[in-house]
Amino acid sequence: MDGGLLDFKNLDRLADGDTAIHRLDPRAKVLATLAFLISVVSCGKYELAALFPFFLFPVFMIAMGNVPVPYLAKKIAVVIPFAVMIGMFNPLLDRQVVLHVGTLGVTGGWISFASIVVRAVLTVGAALALVAVTGFPGICGALERLGMPQPFAVQLLFLYRYIFVLAEEGGQMVRARELRTFGTAGRGIGVYGSMIGHLLLRTWMRAERIHMAMLARGFSGVFHTRRQFRFGVREMVFCLGWGLFFITARLVPVAHLLGTLITRVQP
Repeated sequence: MDGGLLDFKNLDRLADGDTAIHRLDPRAKVLATLAFLISVVSCGKYELAALFPFFLFPVFMIAMGNVPVPYLAKKIAVVIPFAVMIGMFNPLLDRQVVLHVGTLGVTGGWISFASIVVRAVLTVGAALALVAVTGFPGICGALERLGMPQPFAVQLLFLYRYIFVLAEEGGQMVRARELRTFGTAGRGIGVYGSMIGHLLLRTWMRAERIHMAMLARGFSGVFHTRRQFRFGVREMVFCLGWGLFFITARLVPVAHLLGTLITRVQP
């Protein structure tokens, strides 16, 4: 649990960078990512080749933000088994051959299965890249400026911050249990049920103490950030450029055209 908490904090620390993508207004990055997600999700289940041009956006965000690729790859790998479980029965249910690779016939089930996995990689990778170059508080602030009601944005930010409180209290309880038990003693279902109840009470009390401390320091429901952003020309170019790319990649078979061009160039 401690390792997971530290790993979660490392993702938030990446947002403190000072690259060109970090200095963009969070609203521009949120809008571009939303357009990206809509474009990827709107692709048909058999449009596997149409998804590959969209890899350019998360790769651009990761490269410009100097985000460690192995770190994000480990995060994405956690989600892949869930995508595999969702589409694992597609090859059994959809056996109609829709593509031939040489003499090998590929059924629609395998193509839709691969499409689910690729879309999971794209969407999760883009979301993680957005958090890594913006930070969760910046995303909440951008959503509030884009029209989200302030209570929703504040509750979302509180939920994110209290995850660390929950994990910290849970880690202390786990260490206390390990120090007071030996072998298989203290590992029954009843013990874990009692621990969950105590964890709820402890985090509740801890959250109230934190909230009282915030009120004592003048908290009025508004979170102030250290950086002051402005939606300027760079942000406009960023949004329009990626928006045009997503529309083009969605409507034009870019991968098919590139494949045709390569086959014509090769002798």
